[in-house]
Amino acid sequence: MALIDDLKSAQKDAMRAKDKLRLGTVRMALAAIRQREIDEQVTMTDPDILAVLTKMVKQRQDAAAQYDNANRDDLAQTERAEITVLESFLPQPLSNEELTSLIDDALASTGASGMQDMGKVMGVLKPQVQGRADMGALSAQIKQRLG
Repeated sequence: MALIDDLKSAQKDAMRAKDKLRLGTVRMALAAIRQREIDEQVTMTDPDILAVLTKMVKQRQDAAAQYDNANRDDLAQTERAEITVLESFLPQPLSNEELTSLIDDALASTGASGMQDMGKVMGVLKPQVQGRADMGALSAQIKQRLG
């Protein structure tokens, strides 16, 4: 439960520093985590929290792109600032070499030979790369290798 403790600590630090953006973003993340705990009636583990934070980052990236298209740079900048705060709680992203190595290992361990094995490969890789790689890009790389 170290990640939830980090978030709560960051919330206190942001309050002390009077950093409104960071405080609001951390509170939003904690609220999303609490909401999921209530909805699913479970205690969130670190991988679950990573999934929530990753989803929040993706939502903000989509929103920033939409704001850019609508020429609302002020709102896009706010979304990007929130992305920066959220990413500070995510593990370091995997390099291309590390990702390629993990894909090679997953393909070898599952014995994947074609597109019908895509689910097996993704099942092996998802826990290893959660929060550290874009799942869409990962999926595209696997499809390229299997296709």
